[in-house]
Amino acid sequence: MTQLRLIKKYPNRRLYDTRTSSYITLADVKELVVTQEGFQVVDAKTGEDLTRSILLQIILEEESGGAPMFTVDLLSQMIRFYGNAMQGMMGKYLENNIHAFTDLQAKLQEHAKSIYGENNPMSRDLWTQFLNFQGPALHSMMGAYIDQSKKMFSQMQEQVESQTRNLFSGFQFPNFTPPGQPVPGDQDKTPPKG
Repeated sequence: MTQLRLIKKYPNRRLYDTRTSSYITLADVKELVVTQEGFQVVDAKTGEDLTRSILLQIILEEESGGAPMFTVDLLSQMIRFYGNAMQGMMGKYLENNIHAFTDLQAKLQEHAKSIYGENNPMSRDLWTQFLNFQGPALHSMMGAYIDQSKKMFSQMQEQVESQTRNLFSGFQFPNFTPPGQPVPGDQDKTPPKG
């Protein structure tokens, strides 16, 4: 197993690649990601792992460029999951879906290579052609998959809430009335006339 490529980040915000003994840019780090080379970015003084923050910085730069991948609605939904009980599950859910999509792309490219050969332009452009011709069908299929995933995710959330209610139902909390139970003293109140 090869050792991770170590990149040190200095207080002046410069990134230093210890393998090449040279300063590099975020574009260079992006290239490491694209070529799937393992690396780790650490703070030069403290040794703190900064890899996630550097990757987020790259995503921010890409999103600020020409064609963003994330819509405002998607980003808003993602932000709403922070601090939510489902936060950890959402990260894993997104990761699994990205892996599934990447696997589909790799299988299609491998299939194209077996049919058209290694360096054939048809092989290289097949994924683009596939998306162009099958875009609506793929969009519909992904929409159905997302709807199904949404239902499953909603069911999991309901189960977690139900289990939490059952877990804490035996405890007496002052001034707390379980859902569906009448609130003490509400029977004496008359509804406002309107």
